[in-house]
Amino acid sequence: MNFKNPSLIILSLSLLLFTNCTKEEIINNKIPIAEAGESRIIELQESEGWATLTGTGADADGNVVAYLWSQVSGPNASEIVNEGAASTEVRKLITGIYTYQLMVIDDDGATGVDTVSLTVKGPVFLTLTQQPSNNPNEVHIWGNSSSNGSGPGQPEIGAVSWTYQGNTIGMRAAFKFDLSSIPSTATITDAKLSLYSNPTPINGHHPDELSANSGSNNAMLIQRITTPWTAGTVTWNDQPASTTSHQVIVPHTSATFLDLIDIDVTELIKDMTGTNTNNGFMIRLQNEVIYNSRVFCSSFYTTAEKHPKLIVTYKN
Repeated sequence: MNFKNPSLIILSLSLLLFTNCTKEEIINNKIPIAEAGESRIIELQESEGWATLTGTGADADGNVVAYLWSQVSGPNASEIVNEGAASTEVRKLITGIYTYQLMVIDDDGATGVDTVSLTVKGPVFLTLTQQPSNNPNEVHIWGNSSSNGSGPGQPEIGAVSWTYQGNTIGMRAAFKFDLSSIPSTATITDAKLSLYSNPTPINGHHPDELSANSGSNNAMLIQRITTPWTAGTVTWNDQPASTTSHQVIVPHTSATFLDLIDIDVTELIKDMTGTNTNNGFMIRLQNEVIYNSRVFCSSFYTTAEKHPKLIVTYKN
């Protein structure tokens, strides 16, 4: 580990001051007092690695004429921006404990030193995991322009376009997780949504061709809902509005069953937290063309491990 050695600087200053002092003055000179500041703990923020060192010096029988900062110990050689100033920034910090020394020199060449400790911690990340059972903020929506329906408490949710008695029927779903424990000032760093294919789908291909996914164009959207809604009153023609902003496009699949694990919904969760309102997610087909389906277990499905799950990582 290489740190800058202040010896040559101190020697030069001391010799210079010595030539201007008598022997008696040097003997009677009082040692200056260095104050390197209070030791402290700081949090290392994203793309930052700096702190400020604030020192002072005092001389009872003269003046402090020079300051010199140096690093005594630490996990790496940090950059002291202005070694000769009473206060300076230090950069290139990483997590660990640093010790810095401040030396002050008076007008008679005497020196005083003090040290300060700087503990650098990484940011504290918190994780919220939500996988509720019997979520009251979840609804299976179905219908068309002349036929309305909804199904709170159904064992499945999905993004489907099918037919029933010769009529086209669309199916979507709305669901909301409780994000109230995340402070409005928190920074969302990551959010993952998981949806699990229903092994025994009620809609789509059934019962002769049992499959949760079907069709040649079953790409689907995960969108943010922008208006308030209540599961018990939602219908196809009275469903909440959603936005395409930061929507997630889940590509088409030819797999009969396919769990969607850890879909990145970070930007959507950012839009739902802070100063914004959390109205939840909507899933729907990207193109609502008949005989395409993506069917998932709801929070009312009998197996809890297959309920919709959201994991949010954030820092305060």
